[in-house]
Amino acid sequence: MRNKVQLIGHVGQEPEIKTIESGKKVAKFSLATNENYTNNKGEKVEQTEWHRLTAWGKTAEIIEKYVTKGKEIAIEGKLTHRSYDDKNGEKRYVTDVVVSELLLIGK
Repeated sequence: MRNKVQLIGHVGQEPEIKTIESGKKVAKFSLATNENYTNNKGEKVEQTEWHRLTAWGKTAEIIEKYVTKGKEIAIEGKLTHRSYDDKNGEKRYVTDVVVSELLLIGK
């Protein structure tokens, strides 16, 4: 089995693009995916999930040029997990999707 994630959704905010010391670019942004279903009362429900995404190199350069808030995209990547201590000393856990493939869907 491989660590593989595929998502289709809308970009939540303008991607944050940085250039690191080596000259390589990194893009960080969020993606909203929606699921529609009918609950046990017969009501239609739309549930939105937010995903943190990180892209490197050429993929980050493409994101910098073409991806904006609200744009519909499809991505493929892998899940990564990390933890850090916040300013109050509490341990926080973060799950990111590291993007390896990108498809621009929306207009």
